[in-house]
Amino acid sequence: MKKPFQSVMFRQGQGNNDAVIYNQALRQQQQNTETTTHNIKDIIMKKSIIALAFIATGLTTGVQAKTTALPTLTDTAALELVNQGLQSCSKDGYNVSVAVVDRTGSLKAFGRSELAGPHTVDSAQKKAFTAASMGQPTANLAKLVTDKPFLQGLKDMDSRMLLLGGGMPIKVDGQIVGGIGIGGAPGGHLDQACAEAAIKVALK
Repeated sequence: MKKPFQSVMFRQGQGNNDAVIYNQALRQQQQNTETTTHNIKDIIMKKSIIALAFIATGLTTGVQAKTTALPTLTDTAALELVNQGLQSCSKDGYNVSVAVVDRTGSLKAFGRSELAGPHTVDSAQKKAFTAASMGQPTANLAKLVTDKPFLQGLKDMDSRMLLLGGGMPIKVDGQIVGGIGIGGAPGGHLDQACAEAAIKVALK
């Protein structure tokens, strides 16, 4: 095993010149050792960076491989659903509010007849949220909790939910992309009929 430093021998009596030569040699060996250590650290650091970059690339590739493309509800489609919902109910003489949400329950479009009751603003949005969240018509959920009282807790699961007829999930290629809710017609089944008509026309 090499020693980090090598002694330089000089004869007694050579005086200051030999001491200077010794000191210079010693300093040179120290500098060489420091340079070698620095180079080794550089090599280790570069290899570590390359290894980390490789790992990060592998992780990114793995994530990308698991990414799934999902259909989304466009703003244009959401507005068309609202317009069709208003028109469908208006033909039958119903003044309603219509809300459309995306798959997360966030509001995308809303419309209200001038004579619709103030309470319909909130009910329409809650019906849309419930339909998108639960993935089925709100009328079905209302019947479910009536037939099976032990499921009454569904009503309190989220403050944005409303188990009354008039909410319908919106599906594209068999996948839920949002929900539409209508409130204001004299009966939840009539609200639902308008919502179904809107989906049929807007998403044909």
